[in-house]
Amino acid sequence: MNIDMQKANLLAENIKGFTNFVQKCYDDKPGLILDFDKLYQVKLWVEEYKFQSLAEELQRINMFEWDGKYTLLLVNRFWKGFQIIDDYVEHHHSDLFILTARLHTLRNLSGLFL
Repeated sequence: MNIDMQKANLLAENIKGFTNFVQKCYDDKPGLILDFDKLYQVKLWVEEYKFQSLAEELQRINMFEWDGKYTLLLVNRFWKGFQIIDDYVEHHHSDLFILTARLHTLRNLSGLFL
């Protein structure tokens, strides 16, 4: 398997994991998050930029063969939404600190393509 395919699939898995984590935190309402309005804003951005669909498409196109152009297009679309969420979480770190580890992972994985 091509190393670029593996990186793309790893990024897709982590994007899916992030979207599921945000949804789970919003549904379960853990005691670590104090302001659910801020988490709801992150959830809305995840839905607006269609992170789940981007991750599924990224996995689909890199399942059997590396498609560099389309992969970079999808990563750039993800990056646009990711930057907004990352800045927002950084600005509201005291309320959304639980998301920082996953954002750090996504930043590093997507940085492999940019």
